[in-house]
Amino acid sequence: MEAMKSARKNDTGDVGSDLSEQIKAATKDNHVRAENTQLMLSYQKGQITLPQYKVLLCSLYEIYKALEEEMDRNASHPAVAPIYFPQELARLESLEQDLEHFFGSDWRKRVIVPAATHRYQQRLRQIGRENPELLVSHAYTRYLGDLSGGQVLGKITQKSLGLSSKEGLSFFSFPGVSSPNRFKQLYRSRMNSIELSEQQKEAVLQEAVAAFELNIQVFDDLQKMLSVTTEAAEQRPTGSSFPPPLITVQLAMGLCVALATIGVGMYSL
Repeated sequence: MEAMKSARKNDTGDVGSDLSEQIKAATKDNHVRAENTQLMLSYQKGQITLPQYKVLLCSLYEIYKALEEEMDRNASHPAVAPIYFPQELARLESLEQDLEHFFGSDWRKRVIVPAATHRYQQRLRQIGRENPELLVSHAYTRYLGDLSGGQVLGKITQKSLGLSSKEGLSFFSFPGVSSPNRFKQLYRSRMNSIELSEQQKEAVLQEAVAAFELNIQVFDDLQKMLSVTTEAAEQRPTGSSFPPPLITVQLAMGLCVALATIGVGMYSL
């Protein structure tokens, strides 16, 4: 509830009635937590490998698949219609292209995600069925976050992986958006025009905080996975010919990158 109270005021006084500003205020502490993770700092330094990036794509694909299918299904809902921009913002097709580029035509059989990602999916499915207005919180934090950080992250990723072209980096490109800044202004304006009751607005603010928390849960899961993997590697007999569980390592590290990506983008909302 403290986050909801802070959504009403900032350091200089009242935030106002704009939903976008209230979400920004409500998630301020979450922004700070995301900004100061070592994982995000590492990503910005270009410390990413191809296996990590490939598993990142797997996680993002599953999250966006749930989000965009629920957005499509609720496209005519009064709270969703104003911010429904599939031509400009949809990420699913670009993620499919990237996955096919790195994994091949059978990429669907090779997608691996942890329990935390499944929990995020389940939450998106649930609100899509029961409270579609809450999709506003997830769409805002995801799309505007990616739009804000996309160009920078795309360049960092291309340089880190030593890619000679932008193939495999479609996720970071928004060809339907000629001016990210102008589009974000339009998006916020549309979002602020949504008519919500006070109870619904409070629920949207709480869901925005929950969206961050879902990602923090992913971080917690990753830390546990990394600890287990490290312990397993350390306990292997000296000279053992058995390799460490590479899939687990790649999965954990890839999702670390995913969290960093989310944090970088969201901080720029």
